[in-house]
Amino acid sequence: MSDATTDLFAAARRLQEQGEPFALVSVVRTEAPTSARPGDKALVTAQGIVHGWIGGGCAQPAVLHGVREALNDGHARLLRIAPDAEAAGESGRGGHAIEIQMSCHSAGTIELFIDPILPPMRLVVIGDSPVALALAGLAPRIGLPVTVVARGADAERFAEASEVIDTDEPEAVSKRIAPGSLVVVATQGRRDLQGLRAALALRALKIWLVASTRKARALRDSLIAAHQDPRAVNDIVAPAGQPIGAQTPEEIALSVLASVVAARRARRGAAGPAADTPPPRAAEARAALPSSAVSTEPVASEASGSGHCCHGASAGGRGK
Repeated sequence: MSDATTDLFAAARRLQEQGEPFALVSVVRTEAPTSARPGDKALVTAQGIVHGWIGGGCAQPAVLHGVREALNDGHARLLRIAPDAEAAGESGRGGHAIEIQMSCHSAGTIELFIDPILPPMRLVVIGDSPVALALAGLAPRIGLPVTVVARGADAERFAEASEVIDTDEPEAVSKRIAPGSLVVVATQGRRDLQGLRAALALRALKIWLVASTRKARALRDSLIAAHQDPRAVNDIVAPAGQPIGAQTPEEIALSVLASVVAARRARRGAAGPAADTPPPRAAEARAALPSSAVSTEPVASEASGSGHCCHGASAGGRGK
């Protein structure tokens, strides 16, 4: 193995350890004159080339655009950069390559393969409830590293979580968790609003709330009244989980993880059903839920400090 390849692998390892999405871009074919050669490689983030060489500055804007798209949708792609205007567009040769016109006057052509390397999608569980504990135990078994967020959380209690953050202050949590996580709020009557505020601060890919329809509606109203972004609030999925008749904390966690897996696969571009029905934005959406999912329990006031009432119900079962 050459020193250049060893250095490339070392740089890729550092990016992975930092949780930074990047693409391995490889030159697969060239037509002279070009400064790149087949086999040249580079590691490219959304900000630019981190390590390696794939040619001069003329091709780099097109490569960076292609890398950003690949990091966004998770799909590899073949990029062909050519000097003639007729080559520009999305058709490609036989539809296999995205073709872009060279941005400067070089007469060369270069084909590159862009392979996105995305960090493992992380599940953030907010809360210190029985459902939160069950989620932290089950999720790693399906390849989802878990970060638990809860005020005063005990790391020994959540032994299977990869990280335990013992505060739910939004500013502190957002500094430690990168945007784009999947988040489940499983506070179940203890610091519900605070947990939701922390979830919203994370700029999550998706947020689920383990709660009944009635309780979720009251919490949404409180968040909007406190000047949280109404669109982000209404995008919170509640009740969380698939309708499997879940009753125990472990069953509720399983139903929620089914939705999480669907969202993860949809993000990676895999075929399959939608990750969840659209979030309940109107009364008709709530009316579509099965009657077993609607609880008549009272909504706990956080000011009272109650942590034993108002435990949420998943879409698949009653509150616990």
